[in-house]
Amino acid sequence: MRFSDEPVQEVVSDCMPTIQSLEPHSCSDDSSQGTHPSVPIFEQYCTLESHSGTSGYAIHNSPSTVSFSPNGSSEQDTESFPVYSHQSSDNTCGSPVNESCLTDDVDDLRHKIRELETAMLGPHSDTPDICSITNPVGPVQIPYDAEKCKQMMEMISRWDLKEVLCACAKAIEENDRFTTEWLMSHLQQMVSVNGEPIQRLGAYMLEGLVARLASSGSSIYKALRCKEPASAELLSYMHVLYEVCPYFKFGYMSANGAIAEAMKDENEVHIIDFMIAQGSQWITLIQGLAARPGGPPKIRITGIDDSTSAYARGGGLDIVGNRLSKLAESCKVPFEFNAARVPAAEVQLEDLGVRPGEAIAVNFALVLHHMPDESVGSQNHRDRLLRLVKSLSPKLVTLVEQESNTNTAPFFHRFLETLKYYTAIFESIDVTLPRDHKERINVEQFCLARDIVNIIACEGPERVERHELLGKWRSRFTMAGFTPYPLSSLVNATIKTLLKSYSEKSWGDNLRLQN
Repeated sequence: MRFSDEPVQEVVSDCMPTIQSLEPHSCSDDSSQGTHPSVPIFEQYCTLESHSGTSGYAIHNSPSTVSFSPNGSSEQDTESFPVYSHQSSDNTCGSPVNESCLTDDVDDLRHKIRELETAMLGPHSDTPDICSITNPVGPVQIPYDAEKCKQMMEMISRWDLKEVLCACAKAIEENDRFTTEWLMSHLQQMVSVNGEPIQRLGAYMLEGLVARLASSGSSIYKALRCKEPASAELLSYMHVLYEVCPYFKFGYMSANGAIAEAMKDENEVHIIDFMIAQGSQWITLIQGLAARPGGPPKIRITGIDDSTSAYARGGGLDIVGNRLSKLAESCKVPFEFNAARVPAAEVQLEDLGVRPGEAIAVNFALVLHHMPDESVGSQNHRDRLLRLVKSLSPKLVTLVEQESNTNTAPFFHRFLETLKYYTAIFESIDVTLPRDHKERINVEQFCLARDIVNIIACEGPERVERHELLGKWRSRFTMAGFTPYPLSSLVNATIKTLLKSYSEKSWGDNLRLQN
């Protein structure tokens, strides 16, 4: 995102890779092609001040990069995990239910379901029979929904993993414990961390469902954190994910391009990065500014840390500062690093070390969705940080976020959003990283699974993965006093080239550029 003190045309160009999405209430996939992410669609549209048709743009799940100008006044324990099969990568992840299992006889259906219940929970289970529950007064007969049972059996016979996952999530939402556990027993046979993208994603989504059913979402989420690999290994996995999945590199490169253009005539540049991680985003920017006609500017970077990145790098922000300083020295770029040793949610003005005469760029890359907002509690750090940044009068602010509605959406809708978004992520990994690659499972488990489990299993303050749609981010920035600003045609062309390089076969036919 870009902020400028000069008057700008109040239009915005947003870069969102489009993804073939599931229907809101249907998870079956009738196409043999699956869900394939395509390259960004660059569309221009007016802000609220100049055009009322703001709902006319199509937004899908992907990291989003937007430009703004600040001058506008508007707008359980680990033993509870399912046991997953490690099968070959073909489509046969188990034998479908035989058609002979399907019957219209209610008594036969009741008998078969009781057999499934016995197989799942044991012959002496204390779980009440689905058709009769005894209370102190006497037996209470529960109407038997033969049609529903038949539909479930037919669904299992189709062996459609997306459909069964969604049915299981719906059963949890409706507090239907029996159906939930019955479907989970089948899902355990359908998922595999070695299989197709949907099988691998399904394994982690099933983990989340099991954790939610057991009301142990936070403990499993913490257990996943405790099972992190050694710091050097985690750093390696994060690097692999960055290289093989286009969405992350897409966002960082878009932000860098916007910053480079905004600072092309500045002599002193101060970049404030609210999640600097390993500092890798700024390598190409420093190299690019070093080659600027007339010489490079003086660059100062303020880095704000996060616990995961600190663990991965095996130390504090000094590691990042030393790395970037050595790079800048080799490029003959005047450079200074300011380490802000405070969590992003707690940043105050004095932590940023702003000096007079600097041209300021603020970078929010995959960090604001971790900030609790008004839906979580009385402390709305999400909007507070935006107001703080506005008080700095920055020339540019960049926002890189996942385009997914998992913040205030109710559980089932959030489950569908997660399935839709991460299907594209797992399929993009499948295109660029061989399925038998020894690090692929580790990349998906340690870099993606934890977030998936958190979104599905946790609620309240314990749910820290809270993504929002572009429209909501736009509203937040507008209320803080920023105005959207377009990415240039040069940046758009650069991102188009980047996306083409990932997979000509998968995305070549879908490549579009709309001006």
